[in-house]
Amino acid sequence: MTNEHVKKVLIVGGGISGLTAAIALAKNGIRAEIAEKTSEWNVYGVGIIQPPNALRALNEIGLAKECMKQGFSYSGFDYYTAQGHLLNDGDCPTIEGYPGVNGISRKKLHNILLDAVHQTETKIYMGTTVSRIEPLPEGVFVELSNGISGQYDLLLGSDGANSIVRKMIFGDVPQQYCGQGVWRYTLPRPKDIARGLFYYGRKAKAGLVPMSDDKMYLLVTTPEPGNPKMPADQLHTLLKERISEFGGIIKEYADQITDPSQVVYRPIFSHLIPQPWYKGRVLLVGDAAHGTAPHLGQGASLAIEDVIVLAELLKRNLSIENTLDQFMQERFERSRLIVEHSDQLVKWELDAWKGNLQKDVNITDYVNETLAEMNKPIISKLSTL
Repeated sequence: MTNEHVKKVLIVGGGISGLTAAIALAKNGIRAEIAEKTSEWNVYGVGIIQPPNALRALNEIGLAKECMKQGFSYSGFDYYTAQGHLLNDGDCPTIEGYPGVNGISRKKLHNILLDAVHQTETKIYMGTTVSRIEPLPEGVFVELSNGISGQYDLLLGSDGANSIVRKMIFGDVPQQYCGQGVWRYTLPRPKDIARGLFYYGRKAKAGLVPMSDDKMYLLVTTPEPGNPKMPADQLHTLLKERISEFGGIIKEYADQITDPSQVVYRPIFSHLIPQPWYKGRVLLVGDAAHGTAPHLGQGASLAIEDVIVLAELLKRNLSIENTLDQFMQERFERSRLIVEHSDQLVKWELDAWKGNLQKDVNITDYVNETLAEMNKPIISKLSTL
């Protein structure tokens, strides 16, 4: 169904949510333009975990199968001590037709989305961001940094955790530093590592996450009080120091961490914008609205779900005000669940490293219960979603 109220949309940000939005809107006959601040595509990161709800959402734009084809699907995770003694194993909650987990490189995911965008009539302005936003009675007037300006029916702020759109519309929004950092490094995947593996040490958590037939990535979370700046030329040494307590397979792979330029380190922040995430015809989606620690592997999933839900609601041909109000009803509590539960997992890890973790805490059950909740439908009265 063609929406009578939204025919032209500006998407600020060409990451996962922005590209997904362009594809989903095009399928609705809505013309989109993307303003991407980088002058060329430079995908930051190593790999990404796609739980079943992310694949279900991607299936709405016909890309779930391609993600599974180019990634590596498996049923769940095994948990060990730092020296390799099994603590727990089991499969992740799933949705019929999808694996418990699909691992994929961020670059491959980006290329899958970008290829799909190129099959639409979406205009992409590289090296461009928004410089002025002016609300209008029936839309929003936008000036871009490349000199282009125009009126749009809707503006999507899909420009990440440090969103320029958010700052222009809502002012400065604090992000909470969680006291941890996350490290990633790409490694060759031997055939016998066909599930995700996590190892809990006294000072760190280390994991091996498959993301293709021949690649996996090392994922490490560590306490980093005060959010220290990590010198780029020392990242490989610093990472190896932080996993020096681990034996077994983690120790074996530590010797392969040799290139500081291939270490991706990020301090962990989280934030959740209070309701609503919109003012007038400007809506925040993805990390611009909700940033989460990576402990549940749901950050990108939420971003994808946001724009799939928005596109689905636009099919109902409600007024823009009613569409955005319904969007918030569908998205806020679901996003809050992930942000708060991820923060809780961070707190428990920090407590464990301090020797203060309560004995009745069962992290595996907590994770699986949260993931099962995310497998529920993401939009009311539409069981397929």
